[in-house]
This record gives sequence, structure tokens and C-alpha cells, in this order.
Amino acid sequence: MTTVTAGTRVRNLALICDCDGVLIDSEAVAARMLVHELEARWPDTDVEPVLLPLLGLRIERVLQGTATQLGKSLGAHDIDAIRQAVEAAAMQAPAVEGIEAALAQVPLVKGCASNSFRPYVESVLARTGLVRFFGERLFCADAVPNPKPAPDVYVAAAHGFGLAPRACLVVEDSVAGVTAARVAGMTVFGFIGGAHASDAQVDRLHAAGARHVFDDMRQLPDLVAQWTLSATAAAP
Repeated sequence: MTTVTAGTRVRNLALICDCDGVLIDSEAVAARMLVHELEARWPDTDVEPVLLPLLGLRIERVLQGTATQLGKSLGAHDIDAIRQAVEAAAMQAPAVEGIEAALAQVPLVKGCASNSFRPYVESVLARTGLVRFFGERLFCADAVPNPKPAPDVYVAAAHGFGLAPRACLVVEDSVAGVTAARVAGMTVFGFIGGAHASDAQVDRLHAAGARHVFDDMRQLPDLVAQWTLSATAAAP
């Protein structure tokens, strides 16, 4: 295993994690609820193949994108009702297996950058105990002009840390998230160990710009250590 000794350089680097699908294993829960809600409104419509590639976007955009591709429509009331149902279900999802132990072994300051709104992120991190790794270092879609795949939450995170984007390593599970972090100028590792992940996601995440894709959070400390060594060596 690669070893990194904590020091000044390590303190000048940051690890930023997406919430849903990286910290909380909620994407499969959300996907099932989205499919259920839409198929209840659109009987005899195969929603899942259209919806799944859109995961990682804000729920509203997932719904609107799915409706457009299927030639359907959703009113504001339907969108709001579905969003509330999805968030209520996702609120009960467990932490991603191995994430707590992995974060405890990473000697970098940590932040969370999410396409969800802050009250939800605060709630799930508090319920799972993961809040102890992040504190107030939460950068959420309701605090920036544009959600992922726009880079806004990652730009806000770098600013909040007082670091250049190149000093930030991101873990993301979606194409939208990888795209956002890469546009912000950060290195991204793709994670496909959540219950919602598929083999096809590996190629999608690489194509979006993920440097490495992994499926077990026990790998994260060593991957971060390797990146830390390269980032330290490249620092001026």
C-alpha cells in the first residue's frame, strides 16, 4: 500500500465527495421511486432505460428529460410530488459500504459537493454519522446558480477551501458529477460500488473524464494516497 505522511502539503489538498451514490447509497432507492412514480402516471411505458442514464442530475431535470424523450409531459404539481416522494425514500438509505472506514484513513480535509439541497444533505449525513468528517463544508445545489453538470458547486468548494482546483480530488458516481468536477479543473475518481451501478457506467465515467474508476470503498485510501504523492510532486 502507498504510504503518505501527513504534513503541510497534505493539509493543502482536499478530498471532495458527492453525497448520493458516494456517501449515501441512495441512488438505487431514488431510481426505483422515480420509475414507480412515472410508471404510475404513464401506464405501459418502459421508463427505466430512459431514466437511469439521467441519474446524477437534479430530480427536476431527470423528470423533465425523461418526459421529453418519451414524448410525455409533467405538470409542476407532479414534479413537486415526485421530488418529495424520492427525497423521503432516499432519506432512509444507508451509508455506502466501507465509506466511514475509508474516510477515517484519508488525511485530507474533506468536503461534500451535492446536487441535492443542503437540508437533505445535512439530514442524511447526521443520520449516518458521516457529518463528523465534513462539518459545515457542504456545497449544495441550492447555494449556487447552476447544478451539476455545471461546475458551480465545485468552484464554490475550491473557494471555500481556499485552494486551487488542481489541489482538490473528487469522488463522483455520475456522468453529470464527473463532468462538473472536470470542468472546474479537478481530478475525479469514479465510484461504481453503489447498488445502482452497472458495468456500462465504467465507460461512461471514463468518457466524462474520470481518471480512475473503482467499485470498493476499501480502495479509496490507497487511491487518495497515490494521488496525494503525485499532486505534492507537481506542486510549485
